[in-house]
Amino acid sequence: MASEAPPSTNLKFSVPDGDVLSCLPAPQQRLVATLARAASDLGGELNLVGGGVRDVLLGERGPADLDFATSLRPDQVRVVGETLPGVTVYDIGEKFGTIGLVIHNPHLHPEDRAGEPDIVEITTFRSESYEAGSRHPAVVFGTSIEADLARRDFTINAIAVNASTGEVIDPWYGQADLATGTLRAVGNPGERFAEDPLRLLRAARFAGQLGFTIEAETLAAMAEQAPMLKQVSGERVFHEVTRLLCSPWADHGLDVLLASGLLTVAMPELLPLEGAALDHPDIHREKDLWDHTKRVIMQTPPRPTVRWAALMHDAAKPVTRTVDNRGEVHFFGHEYVGADMAGALLRRLHADKRTIRDVCRMVELHLRPAGYDRATWTDSAVRRLALDVGDLMPDLLDLVAADVTSARAHKQRAAAARVQGLRDHLARLEGQQALAELQSPLDGNALMALFDRPPGRWIAEVKDHLRELVIDGELAAGDTEAATEIARKLVEESTS
Repeated sequence: MASEAPPSTNLKFSVPDGDVLSCLPAPQQRLVATLARAASDLGGELNLVGGGVRDVLLGERGPADLDFATSLRPDQVRVVGETLPGVTVYDIGEKFGTIGLVIHNPHLHPEDRAGEPDIVEITTFRSESYEAGSRHPAVVFGTSIEADLARRDFTINAIAVNASTGEVIDPWYGQADLATGTLRAVGNPGERFAEDPLRLLRAARFAGQLGFTIEAETLAAMAEQAPMLKQVSGERVFHEVTRLLCSPWADHGLDVLLASGLLTVAMPELLPLEGAALDHPDIHREKDLWDHTKRVIMQTPPRPTVRWAALMHDAAKPVTRTVDNRGEVHFFGHEYVGADMAGALLRRLHADKRTIRDVCRMVELHLRPAGYDRATWTDSAVRRLALDVGDLMPDLLDLVAADVTSARAHKQRAAAARVQGLRDHLARLEGQQALAELQSPLDGNALMALFDRPPGRWIAEVKDHLRELVIDGELAAGDTEAATEIARKLVEESTS
């Protein structure tokens, strides 16, 4: 079920007379002017480009991301940085025409970044393309800002501002697309995506980030060239999808992935969710799993791990779906199968190990807190849940709270009450005793000394038993005397 494109809220600009530079904080204005003079002294032209220009035109205030395009060659840009006080040059991107400047000079970076250096990148006018079968762009330096803008991805990102004069350079009418909430490729969409297939994902991400509608020819080119996404490394796909998931209109961005065929290439595991709403005679209509997943995502805080877990929490329902002899639908074990699916997907995208671990754990555990009932759950049951979940508890509870998309208000209220009740129960227990203290009174060294035995499985068995008694409140965490007697009986029974 495709969601409607969110209506654009960007129907007018708040930039007076197109004066982008005057909308920057005063320190950034000084920085832009300083760099413009330094470039001019070397006979070069400097232009503010990219997302910083777009965001200022959309009315965002505060420090902007400062990216520049220049007619100067990288070695000349390095000279610019080296001649300015309080500036460090880094040239890791020089082969792509980019020189970075770290601004330590407090006169040149915004007050609300006090103590943190401002980082800017200056890139020589260029064009770039991906060769067939290659994941790395071939870079050719250009000679004009117009030509540089022509090789950019979308019209809203192909707007420049002359750093010396403040002139807005907009050969592709990006301001008009900003005003109407339209995402349109620069020039020929097929050529733009062929130059860098990552732009296919960036289109979906911008749709989610800005709430824009993708222009028809651009969307058609995305669908046609979706297979080219295979040229892009898993790491870059993971980065873009993560940004999409954490965007204000993530549901819209996900629908773009589906409509364009990019979901088929990047995350085919999720395809069965779409269209998985099945009618069963005389029973009920099951949830549309794609729509449900999107709604859960939108109801979670925009934190990467939580949003990835929301994306994957029901991914295994289509493959675990069964119907019993009474016509009731079940998804037995979908949380465990889903955790495996999440792990396989994230490993394929080369996600970091912590993200893989945390997402898989939340998918596996997402049903347990949902079953909380303050009338039947004992303190020890809540302690066990807390110890099993560990520091993921805040994220997991946010996921569980979001996993209620019923249109019935009483169900929403009941679900919210359950989660809040569990939060309160956890807070009460934590106030009584830190959960981290719920450990065996005797550690491995103490047990080996007590029984004069070498390390082995027996230690874990004794410690686990003592820990369970502590969790149940039958043994104090610091009561080594009672723990010793209990341990003696266990060891005697195991050796008799």
